[in-house]
Amino acid sequence: MSQGEMTTSPSTTTLSTPPAPALPLHRRAARSLLESSWPLLKAGLFMLDAETAHHLTLRGLGTASRLGALKLLPEVAEAAPVTVAGLRFSNRVGLAAGLDKAGTCVDGFGAMGFGFVEIGTLTPRPQPGNPQPRLFRIVEREAIVNRMGFNNPGIAQGRTNAEASGRRQWKGVLGVNIGKNFDTSNTSAADDYVLGLHGAWEWADYVTVNLSSPNTKGLRDLQQDDSCRALLRILQGEQKALAQRHGRHVPVFIKISPDLEPAHLRSLARIFVEEKLEGVIATNTTLSRTHTEGLRHSGEGGGLSGAPLTERATALISDLARELDGALPIIGAGGIMDGHDAVEKLRAGAVLVQLYSGLIYRGPALVRECVEACAAAVREEKL
Repeated sequence: MSQGEMTTSPSTTTLSTPPAPALPLHRRAARSLLESSWPLLKAGLFMLDAETAHHLTLRGLGTASRLGALKLLPEVAEAAPVTVAGLRFSNRVGLAAGLDKAGTCVDGFGAMGFGFVEIGTLTPRPQPGNPQPRLFRIVEREAIVNRMGFNNPGIAQGRTNAEASGRRQWKGVLGVNIGKNFDTSNTSAADDYVLGLHGAWEWADYVTVNLSSPNTKGLRDLQQDDSCRALLRILQGEQKALAQRHGRHVPVFIKISPDLEPAHLRSLARIFVEEKLEGVIATNTTLSRTHTEGLRHSGEGGGLSGAPLTERATALISDLARELDGALPIIGAGGIMDGHDAVEKLRAGAVLVQLYSGLIYRGPALVRECVEACAAAVREEKL
């Protein structure tokens, strides 16, 4: 361990760095313009249905990249960097899977200041997802309901997209979230996850195994103890073989549901420790409609994210951290709507956090707010 590093868990190292130099004026101006324009852009986008607005935003980011506009923005913000599972994260804030499902805007989201970006969920074969409409806003509660169903171009095209959208130039950490195709039975699910791992190995910095989306029939059954342990062992065997073949190790994380019962969470935590999992992302979307009852779109089927999930996700992270007792790192996600929410995830036991719905409601300024809040908390509270 080099001087200036502090080990916080067997797989997590907090790095001390000097204060970042002041940004050049033109980069500060570009960031300010991006952040200040969001309320106007949001007003226009929220006049459209949610999925149309989503695709329009991604196309806008792609156009900005092609025109070179993103080069005006600051590079990845350096604030409370940390090494997790052997990967160096420049700051504690990432983009959760689900926003850039196809990997077409790695540089666009990276330019907002994220320390890491997770794309997907990607499946072995392309699939259209569930019928539309399948994405809804509950504006009164700053929430989103989605039942997208892993709509994606497949793992091979995901790689092509990510490399075309700046994977080779962007300096942050890239995660790839993998899942099974909707028509693959749970008895054959391991085959799909193995294909996903193989497909992501050469270009991903880490791979997340999605067992917790509520929008693929039967997927959450793979979180059952025996199924989860068996899948982990298969994937770890593939990890070893791929590492020998390619000369590089790629960490594997698992993303879990916020709807797990306490006993189930405890048993999964025990499995994660016993099987030496390298990290867990907590949490995915919830089937609960607490705090949204009676509101338009609350009755739509699918997973709910955003502000109503904040407390549930943070509580689960706290319970999980207690069970894991520092054995492996937690990446906190679920209802991070401001810097305080991000810090609360760290206080609960997460070492990194991810944004999703908060970015849609609060815009790019949320990234910097969370980066700065997390860095201050790490510095002042030794989180």
